[in-house]
Amino acid sequence: MNRLVLSAQLVERGALRYTPAGLPALDLSLKHESEVVENGGPRKVSLEIRALAIGADITAVLAKLALGSDAEFGGFLAALRNGRGMRFHITSVAPKG
Repeated sequence: MNRLVLSAQLVERGALRYTPAGLPALDLSLKHESEVVENGGPRKVSLEIRALAIGADITAVLAKLALGSDAEFGGFLAALRNGRGMRFHITSVAPKG
């Protein structure tokens, strides 16, 4: 199963655009920082991930989310079209606070 749930901060949002099929789309950048346990010891994790949201419902929610806001983002990972790297496709968002 390809399912990712990530607590992160919205750090960048591109302009609303439309796919060739006419669906609204938003390109985003998310930042995550936490501490996890790996091999019995603590490890600090810090990352930025490129994300994409497609569809009227999800883009409407994300367009209203203020930059710097913390939220729980759900979705899946997919390869980029050029095959180099991956992108987080967001299908749900639950703002925190």
